Amino acid sequence: MKRRHFISVIGVGVMGAALAACTPSDKAVDSHENTKAAHAQETFKWKLVTSWPKNFPGLGEAPERFAKEVDRMSNGRLTIKVYGGGELVPALEVFDAVSQGTAEVGHSAAYYWKGKIPAAQFFSTVPFGLNAQEFNSWIHYGGGLELWRETYEPFGVIPFAGGNTGVQMGGWFNKEINSLEDLKGLKMRIPGLGGEVLERAGGTPVNLPGGEIFTALQTGTIDATEWVGPYNDLAFGLHKAAKYYYFPGWHEPGTGLEITVNKKAFEKLPADLQAIVENAARVANQDMLDEYTARNNSALVDLITKHNVEIRKFPKDVLEKLQVVSESVVKEIADSDPAIAKVYDSYKEFRDSVIQYHEVSEKAYINAR
Repeated sequence: MKRRHFISVIGVGVMGAALAACTPSDKAVDSHENTKAAHAQETFKWKLVTSWPKNFPGLGEAPERFAKEVDRMSNGRLTIKVYGGGELVPALEVFDAVSQGTAEVGHSAAYYWKGKIPAAQFFSTVPFGLNAQEFNSWIHYGGGLELWRETYEPFGVIPFAGGNTGVQMGGWFNKEINSLEDLKGLKMRIPGLGGEVLERAGGTPVNLPGGEIFTALQTGTIDATEWVGPYNDLAFGLHKAAKYYYFPGWHEPGTGLEITVNKKAFEKLPADLQAIVENAARVANQDMLDEYTARNNSALVDLITKHNVEIRKFPKDVLEKLQVVSESVVKEIADSDPAIAKVYDSYKEFRDSVIQYHEVSEKAYINAR
């Protein structure tokens, strides 16, 4: 009996020792929890530069909303200070500022970087291309985002969709456009692929940041300009500097904006803050389109009824000829570089497919309505 009791006691002791060896000590658990807590309390402060005037309606408000959303969701762990175009860096140098780490975040439009990255234009807008709904679908479910990030990878920049203006207006002109001949010799503020199409049609494209457009149009430095749509055009007072307001915006059928993030800065964030940045961008992206759809409507009424603006539709034959020129220009650019061709092929395949679907859905419904 004594021998069995002795063995039993020894067995319990051995088991206890084994469990003690396998179970973390209270000190180890506390250390792990303290590390997690410290990591969760770590805070980050970022700078965001934009191509738009500070708090400008629509475009300028989108980065502000993005920053507020990040601050709210992170409970203040990641705060972002927004600088308007020209406050920290020039309006059209946002991409370089993010790439070089001068600022951790940027908000702009990809077609401004066509001189550095020709393929970037497809991640903003293409003449006679995708509208806003179609563009967002291509980016998030058609392989566009993967191509976008692959394109920006060499520059240490991670892009996110950061808003969409919807179909823009055709622009402000001080003379009527009755034929393609009327575009010859025309100096017009128009960026991206639309500018290249205008050049092929005999005009002279000029790339200006938003803050310089009114003065350039008023003084005759340019003969015409496109900007965005009634909401923003009214805010800039463009109706005071030009007589005719043309539609539709063949050159920008659904202009996507971008939120760009410095890759090194992004990778320093813990996983939950990275997810917050990504989801705040998705919120800003959809919010901008919602706002433009609502605000453009009422602003156009004001332009017509309060300011007596003449709304003109581009003649059908002018649009048809511009589309032919556009298809030629875009294909030539794509054929010039395999990297551009890769993006173009994806974009075109998605566009051709979604056009067929929208013939029996969106377009059919709008025509019926």
